[in-house]
Amino acid sequence: METPLITVIVPVYNIKDYLPRCVHSITAQTYRRLEIILVDDGSTDGTGQLCDRLAGEDERIRVLHQANGGSSSARNLALAHASGEYVGFVDSDDYLSPEMYELLMGGIQEFHVSAAQVARDETDEKGNPLPNICVPPKEPVVIEDRQFMRELLLHTGDCSFCTKLVRRSLFPKDPFPVDKLNEDFHLLVRMLPRMGAVLSLPTQAYHVFYRIGSNSRKADRETFSPVYGDCVENADMVEEIVKRDYPELGETAFRFGIFQRLEYLLHIPISQMTKDNTVYRKIVAYLRRNWGRAMTNRILTGKNKLYHTLFAIAPRTLRKLHAAWRLRG
Repeated sequence: METPLITVIVPVYNIKDYLPRCVHSITAQTYRRLEIILVDDGSTDGTGQLCDRLAGEDERIRVLHQANGGSSSARNLALAHASGEYVGFVDSDDYLSPEMYELLMGGIQEFHVSAAQVARDETDEKGNPLPNICVPPKEPVVIEDRQFMRELLLHTGDCSFCTKLVRRSLFPKDPFPVDKLNEDFHLLVRMLPRMGAVLSLPTQAYHVFYRIGSNSRKADRETFSPVYGDCVENADMVEEIVKRDYPELGETAFRFGIFQRLEYLLHIPISQMTKDNTVYRKIVAYLRRNWGRAMTNRILTGKNKLYHTLFAIAPRTLRKLHAAWRLRG
């Protein structure tokens, strides 16, 4: 069978302690026809020089250096330089099982799809296993794009590009949103209508290392991550995509938007719940305006509807009571 070239993209920033494990897990893949692009995103700790040294170990590795612009910017730069027919992504603190890309490419060719994913597992800094974010299937399954979109909206699907292998021609000219979090979801829901279907494999071949303080894993719980606001923006975007391509999922998309707004209100510091915070005010106004629709939504749970009602009436009071209850617990 054909052995298409796979481009593996690794955005890199101040990660010299973990980068060798990541890169060596890629060069050790049983699928050998790889182009590996490391993008040094303006590292200041010697990681950029380490990338160059790693490139000297394997001729398949290329290194791109850029001023610090964030993970999405680094991924987009690599996509513009990619030669592979298929593209995969790896976060620089994670690592792969040796057979991951062989399994993905074999599945793509056997099931005649344009994208495939493996399951993933997570461990913390001490090596302790963490609960599965997404439950792996028991056997290979082809998920049509409509069903995959539904699973994403119900928080049961895997939106990560790191677990996936995707035909490069499917990527738009403006792939990952720069200076935004929840960027994988943002891109995936835009691409799904063109993908047609995604093959999901049961093997947990992608290994997430939960490193406190990394780009998306912050140690300070008092800091309000912009990811919550970005998730609300993505919810509005996906609702428009659903209206256009999957109108039968309208109720599910609406539920997703409510859920993301409740998450925002449950995490924003009380000190930021002020009249001059326009994002906060818009979210509360949205809940009030759509209260009736939410109460008749068949997918929102009773708990969701209770929180919706209380946040629509007295958001700051609810947060104070919620904080006191957590302290008491």
